[in-house]
Amino acid sequence: MVPLHMSLDALDIVHDEVDNRGAFFIEREGRRLAEMTYTRASDRLVIIDHTEVQAELQHHGVARRLLDAAVAWARATGTRISATCSYVMSQFDQDPSIRDVLDT
Repeated sequence: MVPLHMSLDALDIVHDEVDNRGAFFIEREGRRLAEMTYTRASDRLVIIDHTEVQAELQHHGVARRLLDAAVAWARATGTRISATCSYVMSQFDQDPSIRDVLDT
């Protein structure tokens, strides 16, 4: 469990990709507390398929921080994002500022 006194800003987001599967995640003491996973569909397209945040971090904007990290990475690498994850789909619907990386 994340101590209540720990700042959420202290939780670093890590990005990892192996064999066309990737994730943006927050890990503490070997345990994933939050993750957003994707499948690489092509050299320039990923499909975000799942977002999960453990109970102790829910309702603190952690899922959005994961998405923001994915969007920043996509912008930096020229990668487009598609989504089957309902959370990510709803964020793209609600926030035009991140749609520049959305593959429609």
